[in-house]
Amino acid sequence: MVNSTPSFPHELIGKEITITRADNPSLFGITGKVMDETKFTLKVKHGEKIKVLLKRNITFKIGSVGPTIEGRDIAKKPEERLKG
Repeated sequence: MVNSTPSFPHELIGKEITITRADNPSLFGITGKVMDETKFTLKVKHGEKIKVLLKRNITFKIGSVGPTIEGRDIAKKPEERLKG
């Protein structure tokens, strides 16, 4: 089930995420820790590499039991998203 709220009001940096849907099939299933977030991207440490993922092209799950989030729903600056 995808989070129906248009925003996710929590910090993502430091969270473990898994890509559950991606426009680019090679990104599907990537798991890693969010290292940085900008308005349009997430930088995820996957193994020894840092992957830069466009938010609008992915759906991801936080942790193993956390919410599933459409990247396009949080495509704004992190500080604006955290304000609500």
